[in-house]
Amino acid sequence: MKHFDIISIFPNSLDSYFGTSILKRAQDKKLIKIQSHDLRKWTRDKHHKTDDKLYGGGAGMVMLAEPILRALSTFKALNKESRIKNKGKDARGLKFQIRNSKFKIRTILLAANGKQFKQKDAERLVKYDRLVFVCGRYEGVDARVEKFIDEKISVGPYVVTGGELPAAIIIDAVSRLIPGVVGKQESVANESHTAEGYLEHNHYTRPEVLVWKGKKYRVPKVLLEGHHKNIASWRAKTSKKPRA
Repeated sequence: MKHFDIISIFPNSLDSYFGTSILKRAQDKKLIKIQSHDLRKWTRDKHHKTDDKLYGGGAGMVMLAEPILRALSTFKALNKESRIKNKGKDARGLKFQIRNSKFKIRTILLAANGKQFKQKDAERLVKYDRLVFVCGRYEGVDARVEKFIDEKISVGPYVVTGGELPAAIIIDAVSRLIPGVVGKQESVANESHTAEGYLEHNHYTRPEVLVWKGKKYRVPKVLLEGHHKNIASWRAKTSKKPRA
């Protein structure tokens, strides 16, 4: 089973998405396990503070390093175990069952200035047993946190409110590559984005002739003839690399 852990100050924000469709079925089949963790569990003051003002002045708040580092330490400590443990909970209430010392974990900070996520990254990350996501908010996290994470990822050249949605995107993309998550592996093999950078061919369904506002839009003839070799050739030719 592959584990996805999301460290956030809004740990329930993605529940509805992960609780539907393919990802829900994958969890029911115990192919994946997605857990969201409240960063406030790792604070030590009575107000459970997770952010503070910027040094040097400026608008907004920055997330504190210490709670994030304590959270990361919890997961990294699990990775050091080399013997089977019975199911239980650690001091922070996290369930665990580490099977061997080869258990591979990867810690990821979601940030607008991170490396842009691509399909080849999903194919790389699926090789890990556990992915731990740190979701920033406000102006981001204290930059010193970067010294303790494995990589920093962005999902695109734009800014969103927090790291929760980017984490969901990555979890979805990685989960699809796990055998059994998607109904047909052919669906994964012919994805819209491949590691080689090609976009998937177009798709069509009924009706054969779409009539809309007096105009007719037809399905390409080659797709209706049932000649699998010609169809494969058409799909290969109509796949293309995206513009830079």
